[in-house]
Amino acid sequence: MKIPTIKALSPADGRYAEKVTGLRDIFSEFGLIRYRVLVELRWLQCLADEPSVGELEPLTSVMKDVLNHIIDDFSIDDAERIKKIEATTNHDVKAVEYFIREKLGSGPETSALKDFLHFACTSEDINNLSYALMLRTARSDVLLPGMRDLRGKLVKLAKEYADLPMLSRTHGQTASPTTLGKEIANVVARLNRIQEQFSDVQILGKFNGAVGNYNAHTIAYPDADWPAISEQFIQSLGVENNAYTTQIEPHDWTAEYCHVLMRYNTVLIDFCRDVWGYISLGYFKQRVAKDEVGSSTMPHKVNPIDFENAEGNFGMANAMLGHFAEKLPISRWQRDLTDSTVQRNFGAALAHVVIALQSLVKGVSKLEVNREAIQADIADAWEVLGEAVQTVMRRYGIPEPYEKLKALTRGQSITRDGLLAFIGTLDIPQAEIKRLLELTPEGYTGLAAQHARDI
Repeated sequence: MKIPTIKALSPADGRYAEKVTGLRDIFSEFGLIRYRVLVELRWLQCLADEPSVGELEPLTSVMKDVLNHIIDDFSIDDAERIKKIEATTNHDVKAVEYFIREKLGSGPETSALKDFLHFACTSEDINNLSYALMLRTARSDVLLPGMRDLRGKLVKLAKEYADLPMLSRTHGQTASPTTLGKEIANVVARLNRIQEQFSDVQILGKFNGAVGNYNAHTIAYPDADWPAISEQFIQSLGVENNAYTTQIEPHDWTAEYCHVLMRYNTVLIDFCRDVWGYISLGYFKQRVAKDEVGSSTMPHKVNPIDFENAEGNFGMANAMLGHFAEKLPISRWQRDLTDSTVQRNFGAALAHVVIALQSLVKGVSKLEVNREAIQADIADAWEVLGEAVQTVMRRYGIPEPYEKLKALTRGQSITRDGLLAFIGTLDIPQAEIKRLLELTPEGYTGLAAQHARDI
């Protein structure tokens, strides 16, 4: 029975269903079943190509097409058939094997093939490669494109506002000025590093039997080089071989994948909160839709909902990713089943990442910089030039420069005239006095603009 999205338990399948369509064929029950079918069929093809497995003839072109069509044409009806078989077997992977047997039917060539289905495999040989392919596909086809989209928009903002002076706030207090573009460039630099690390996480797989020792393989074909055959098969799927495992691949790479993604999300939580604060200060306005409502009672409000939505969903994703990273590398002795039910939630966690990225891209796209508010905030902050003046005083050996500027500026309202009068009393070269007298808060941004343009 088809359940309407309004009755879905998870918001990823309900309220946000349209935002995560790119993940559905990867991480749904349908997706997992399809990847299991793919791994079973590719292993069967590998065995048929292996000379040391003499009882299995090389596949004819017709039979190659038959096997390829099973996976290429895999449908919802096929997945439902496997679920129906599972209702009898009470074993999800064995149901896949029986389904393929049905698909192969009866014939002189298929009879021998069916006997080599799931040859020397444990269920986890099939499962671990299926999840490896799922996470690899999600990374390449969904997550990295979303990351690149956001990065492109942030780079554009960083360069566009590279020269716009902005008051810094350390500990929430006025501090040495920066530029709006430089602050956005800081975020881009952090994302660049983590995005590269995420791209480089090595995805591993195992295909070495019931407890990782090729027991069944070697008893059947003792002269075959099973470690080499297994490694070649795994690499043919675009996954790297893990030679040392128990019944399960130990999931250390999955923890790495999750941890890197958590750090990426954490940087963006930081960014969301900063932008939220800048919107509150009036540094940013948000483009509004004509019929959009900001509050049920206060009609003037334009809430930073996209940044709040992104922050919340990044947090939800991190809660789940953190559990994956802590739980999955732990298994009692050679295998327990606690990882199985946990891995089925990969899609839910990555759905929250995708929802958050889309909300953040939407929010960034709606931002309008309020130059007047930013400039008004910095124009009267003459106290921030205390750092500049005392640093020049240090250069020319004036005693206790920090203490003198502290007495002049700390916790006090400093005016332009008051600061200029102090500068005029300094026993330093006239050229330096002239340079300091010409300095303004807006002009005291160091190399911020250059850094922003260089990102």
